[in-house]
Amino acid sequence: MNIDFEAIIMCAALTCMIPGYSKSEPADLIIRGGRVYTMNPREPLVEAVAMLGNRIVYAGSAQGAESFRAASTSVLDASGLTILPGLIDAHAHLLSLGRSLSELDLAGATSAAQIRQMVLERQKLAQPGVWISGRGWDQNDWPAKEFPSWRDLEGTEANPAYLRRVDGHAAWLNKTGLDLCGINATTPDPPGGRILRDSSGNPTGVLIDNAISLAEGALPKPSGEEMMAWARAAIRECHRCGLVEVGDAGVDSATLEVYRKLQENGELTLRIYAMLSDEDPAFLNLWLEKGPDTTGQHLMIRAIKIYADGALGSRGAALFEPYTDDPANRGLMIHEPDYFYQMAKRALESGFQLCTHAIGDAANRAVLDAYARALKEKPAPDRRLRIEHCQVIALADVPRFGQLDVIASMQPTHATSDMPWAEDRLGGERIKGAYAWRKLLDSGARLAFGSDFPVESPDPLWGIYAAVTRQDHDGNPAGGWHPEEKMTVEEAVRGFTIDAAYAEFAESLRGSIEVGKLADFTLLDHDIFAVSPSEILKTMVIYTIVDGKIVYNRR
Repeated sequence: MNIDFEAIIMCAALTCMIPGYSKSEPADLIIRGGRVYTMNPREPLVEAVAMLGNRIVYAGSAQGAESFRAASTSVLDASGLTILPGLIDAHAHLLSLGRSLSELDLAGATSAAQIRQMVLERQKLAQPGVWISGRGWDQNDWPAKEFPSWRDLEGTEANPAYLRRVDGHAAWLNKTGLDLCGINATTPDPPGGRILRDSSGNPTGVLIDNAISLAEGALPKPSGEEMMAWARAAIRECHRCGLVEVGDAGVDSATLEVYRKLQENGELTLRIYAMLSDEDPAFLNLWLEKGPDTTGQHLMIRAIKIYADGALGSRGAALFEPYTDDPANRGLMIHEPDYFYQMAKRALESGFQLCTHAIGDAANRAVLDAYARALKEKPAPDRRLRIEHCQVIALADVPRFGQLDVIASMQPTHATSDMPWAEDRLGGERIKGAYAWRKLLDSGARLAFGSDFPVESPDPLWGIYAAVTRQDHDGNPAGGWHPEEKMTVEEAVRGFTIDAAYAEFAESLRGSIEVGKLADFTLLDHDIFAVSPSEILKTMVIYTIVDGKIVYNRR
């Protein structure tokens, strides 16, 4: 079908002003009967939406939508439902989610002994010598809150074990895994990484940040079919959670090839904003030479992801002053600060957006300094440089996000996951600049929200709840953790819709329900703008719609 969208948009604009205006081209789909929150400040609440092809051609009254109806038009009765613009996760790891669904799920384990038992159970199903992998352990959830060692996995030596921490910034190996990787007392710490050692200098089995590469190199490479299966499983899970798009932070050449194959096969129903990894310089250089590819609506390639430091939970985040609970440690800077400047300069020159992982206050300042220098030397409008996570910021640096137009790409559930131990890491004064959504908003910064899945759940409703309450799922602590940083429901939803789209240069196409935009929607069984915050967690996704097509149906 040849569709003249300019004519349709003009026509639809008239229908918004003149209910019942008729036209010759009927809609393919009309959604009516629910409450439609558009995230468009000019018309925040409407009654119905009509779509032609993959575009919205009408958003307004139920009566006005009838003029777009014909015998060929499908009608979705959304009575009792809440319709939002399709929810976007601005920072996640799609294939890692799919991989995690196929391996040991260690999230919620309360001790190293429990994980050892899980490995032993998995060994009953595995051939001897085959690697057993898992993800999700967090020593902060254990009674002693100390890193484990290979000795905690004694008895599992029939298989090498590779178990990643929940944040992906630490890995735990059993003795067989250590031996296969050739890691011993003489193995040096790689730049930007640390091998944890006992008092005799022998490796304990835990690798931090860049030291993880010592193990990754010994693991068998997944086949293309395995990666395709991971991607398909992750896409299904995202749609189940109401997501229509994901910012995939750290895409390498093999992953990009998987996405392209899915796109060619017509299987890529999830929009992917790919942030290219810098771990393969040759791959990245090719892209920097040829420039972004924004021709696709389901696979967009115009961003680069780099790392400044590690994670707070594994004490790898780079801090100005030592960790309050580890006075000999200030964390790890993955690269020298000049690297951030050079990458920002190259990105600006080649038309790419730079997205830099920075968690500690020292890392955030180093990245802000590098961005400021690069922007001064390569001034250009609307470059939308991003910092991913922005978890701990010196108070003096908070206004710089707004001043430099740097997008703060943050994950609300990180705050509620980390709050039981974050203040132990940072102390009472430094915590004031941690997970500081309200301070950043008030400074004029734009916040794009995500989950960093599989570090956290991919469910964006969990993120909205965390942003609004700053409480765990049991409602603790009363009143919220540092409640001065709470957000409104509208602000939180913006972070997962129009502001997430802005962070991808896509606010003219996605993120709100307006005529001419892509027909992406998330339909919920509760009105999260009206229910109590605790009810947000009980809210279910009923439909997820991408390009005007239902990709998830709970009914």
